[in-house]
Amino acid sequence: MAVGKNDFLPEESFKSWGNYVNALKETPARLADRLLTRSSVEAELEVKARSENEMKRTLSWWDLIWFGMGAVIGAGIFVLTGREARDAAGPAVVISYAVSGFSALLSVFCYTEFAVEIPVAGGSFAYLRVELGDFMAFIAAGNILLEYIIGGAAVARTWTSYFATLCNHTSDEFRITVHHLAEGYNQLDPIAVGILAIICAIAVLSTKGSSRINYIASVVHIFVILFIIVCGIIKADTKNYAPFAPFGPRGIFKASAVLFFSYVGFDAVSTMAEETKNPAKDIPIGLVGSMVITTIIYCLMAVTLCLMQPYQTIDPDAPFSRAFEIVGWGWAQYIVAAGALKGMTSVLLVSAVGQARYLTHIARTHMMPPWFAKVDTKTGTPINATIVMLAATAVIAFFTDLGILSNLLSISTLIIFMLVAVALLVRRYYVSGETTTENRNKLVVFLILIIGSSVATAAYWGVSQSGWIAYCITAPVWLLSTFGLWFFVPHARKPKLWGIPLVPWLPSTSIAINIFLLGSIDKDSFIRFGIWSGFLLLYYFFFGLHASYDTAKEFEGKTMHDGRLRKVEEGQVSATKFDLDGGNSPMAP
Repeated sequence: MAVGKNDFLPEESFKSWGNYVNALKETPARLADRLLTRSSVEAELEVKARSENEMKRTLSWWDLIWFGMGAVIGAGIFVLTGREARDAAGPAVVISYAVSGFSALLSVFCYTEFAVEIPVAGGSFAYLRVELGDFMAFIAAGNILLEYIIGGAAVARTWTSYFATLCNHTSDEFRITVHHLAEGYNQLDPIAVGILAIICAIAVLSTKGSSRINYIASVVHIFVILFIIVCGIIKADTKNYAPFAPFGPRGIFKASAVLFFSYVGFDAVSTMAEETKNPAKDIPIGLVGSMVITTIIYCLMAVTLCLMQPYQTIDPDAPFSRAFEIVGWGWAQYIVAAGALKGMTSVLLVSAVGQARYLTHIARTHMMPPWFAKVDTKTGTPINATIVMLAATAVIAFFTDLGILSNLLSISTLIIFMLVAVALLVRRYYVSGETTTENRNKLVVFLILIIGSSVATAAYWGVSQSGWIAYCITAPVWLLSTFGLWFFVPHARKPKLWGIPLVPWLPSTSIAINIFLLGSIDKDSFIRFGIWSGFLLLYYFFFGLHASYDTAKEFEGKTMHDGRLRKVEEGQVSATKFDLDGGNSPMAP
């Protein structure tokens, strides 16, 4: 099939150079429009039709639990556990995992309500577009894509490390060192590229097929994890657990911020809402169930590793394999390496499925070229998006070291999760046209105080090594702000199918923890993140803003001409068979 300009830039602003120049002149007005305009649930459901074909509804809660564990249990636990135990937390790395797991679980709850109420492939991008508007959604979208590309690259490079262990070699022997490249980018990894190519072929063929492969791999993976825990405890020595926290609380939270990488991936499950048979039941069970199981597994594995050997001697590249070799069970390292490879293969597969669906929905809004939104008629999968995302992942995996990737990934992920929690509060407390101006203003003030006090706490933690006075101010401000939101602002919307408990306390706590963990990440990672954010803004102002503006106005015009809105029974009929009914503009300010 021929691919032309209209597949990438079909909007009116790009029809000619004159149109483009006029669009650039209108940038301030268009930006103001996009900043103030929120999408609607109906609009997000309607844009599914722009993919030309429906994704197939084949997944149950059982599939989602295994997808969730397959998405998460991989490179983080099998590599970063050793690095952070040795360099940052010591045996207290188990607390680091518990803190990261608690933060991730809070984010999971926020995701489940959105995924049930807005069952589209866009995940957090779609949720933020509905509640916080186009501009914030685009910023999140760029970080979502960065998260998946970096996460996939990190896992692929770790795959090489464990493959080398399985072959009784070091990872350096499987990589090509180029001395004139900068350190951290000079070890080329062709094996990582090869495994990503194989994953790409599987992901484009079938979502259900991917689920079956993931299910088989995850079952084997669980058996290997049980082997590690049981056999590791047999060879445990409690003397290795002293000192428990050699680096103190600061080391624990520093490790927790990096180990958040180990929980990245569960949001991929929320992108499968279009392919889930019963979203209201399957998504909460799948997401929450997989996260609880994963956190327990992580803590048990962290305890086992630090009981097997002193934290100072842990191998940073393949810690669990080398630990069995050190305690005299050299044969066991091959079982562990094989299990780790299966786990990381599952992570890559689920990541490939999730990232393609994110890009598909972003492209449906024309913030990215609509060519990426096309779903193949035969396979029912977004082939274009899958191939492009995995190609970008392969390029990063070929050059970049895991240490650089993991910190940058944690920043983008924590910011996204924080924004989703903010969006949930907005969803519960603000409905356009119904919430009074007074209640809206209260909501804005309390949100600013919650976010501001959380940022102040994280900043003080990042710059102060031993101070505590500022916490006596920031913590009460956060507590009183959350209480004020709970007591003074009435709920404007109740969930139709499933809602999270303890609002606003649960999402407010999620905001505070996510921002606090950001305060433990190094300065260089924030510089790299700033460069990426600058690139995103350039793309948005020159292309994404004008494409999404034209698309939104075209959709608004069509709606006004009809005088009616499309409505659907969520998740029960296809986007091309919406019943017409009365309503308001789908792009309500």
